[in-house]
Amino acid sequence: MEVTSQGNSVIVSGVRNLDLAETLDCGQSFRWAENENGGFHGVAFNRAVDVYLDGENLRIDGCTQEEFNLIWKNYFDLDLDYGKIREDISRIHPVLFEASSYAPGIRILKQEPFEALCTFIISQNNNIKRIKGIVQRLCESFGEKIGDNDYAFPTALRLSRLEPDDLAPLRAGFRNRYIIDGARKVMSGEVDLEKCRTLPYEEARKELMKIVGVGVKVADCTLLFGLHRIESFPLDVWMKRAMKVLFPGMKPEDFGEYAGIAQQYIFHYSRMHPELLIGE
Repeated sequence: MEVTSQGNSVIVSGVRNLDLAETLDCGQSFRWAENENGGFHGVAFNRAVDVYLDGENLRIDGCTQEEFNLIWKNYFDLDLDYGKIREDISRIHPVLFEASSYAPGIRILKQEPFEALCTFIISQNNNIKRIKGIVQRLCESFGEKIGDNDYAFPTALRLSRLEPDDLAPLRAGFRNRYIIDGARKVMSGEVDLEKCRTLPYEEARKELMKIVGVGVKVADCTLLFGLHRIESFPLDVWMKRAMKVLFPGMKPEDFGEYAGIAQQYIFHYSRMHPELLIGE
């Protein structure tokens, strides 16, 4: 992998096993939108960028080489060999081989933990289009403005000073109370997100579940997408159905240390092939 700067852009050559659409629009992050020219515009870690992929060349507009090294290299998890991982986990089950071959460019984004926590609180009993709308309104209402049209994700401090009724314009309903409770418990130290990176998994899950409205699924999503605990295997209604039909008798722990990557392959594959789950 080689990184070069061109004006206000960074070009990363030799990027393998990355598909932007599969990665940015598969339900793990809600702040990316596809451009007319095939790239994606998004905001993460208080930076707004446009990203494009041409073969093995990744271009990030609105990014310096220093920002690439500090933020985006890590965000896209470019140091992890997904090709080797896919090869290894595809041996676990024939259907997983099919799923990983169907979307080999999925990567697990390393998102900001508090943002991941809040967005997956919002994701409860929701669809991707509506989640994106709520998240956008949250950022526009309470986040710092970036440039002309973008907004950073609100800080835990900012949200902790609000009341649930202040979030009414977001149209997030019952989730407003959960977001505020999460912000307050993070700010008070009652919930330590950074500690969740290294706690034994069950303890990390329990730490997050101190927040009102955070159950096992939201905790697992936060651990996987916000804290890069790639042993996490979130089970929503769709994944439970997929496990029952496609992997009968198997449990999340059967997928090993990279279970979270396997989960993304399975989730995307089953979502794109709903006919496989007919009758369930």
